[in-house]
Amino acid sequence: MVISGSCEWRNIKFEIQGQIPNVVACHCTQCRKTSGHVWASVLVPDEDLSLQSNDSLRWRRSSGFAKRGFCTECGSSLFYKHNEENSTAVAAGALDAPTGLKTEKHIYVADKGNYYQIPLNEPQFDEY
Repeated sequence: MVISGSCEWRNIKFEIQGQIPNVVACHCTQCRKTSGHVWASVLVPDEDLSLQSNDSLRWRRSSGFAKRGFCTECGSSLFYKHNEENSTAVAAGALDAPTGLKTEKHIYVADKGNYYQIPLNEPQFDEY
């Protein structure tokens, strides 16, 4: 399976090859602040993620253990990468439809915003 994606202005384009896992929604404060709401992503092995164009891609260290990739032109938040892992979390909203993906679980729900509800039928965890 191949799924393509991009930033809003399509300056950054990418493809994901192979088996793509379902979406994980992170409700931690940092993810909410950097994405504007919930950070929903798919975690893919680095060898399955290929950048087709990335002139405006910049990485910012967001903590002592991870960094985030975003477009300097349109501001799209696209990637989250833990320093010690050989995988990258790719923003689910940046994937081109149809994806066929479903939300698998919600993490860090103890930090979620107070203005929305998580569906009770979807698995929820206070941590990762």
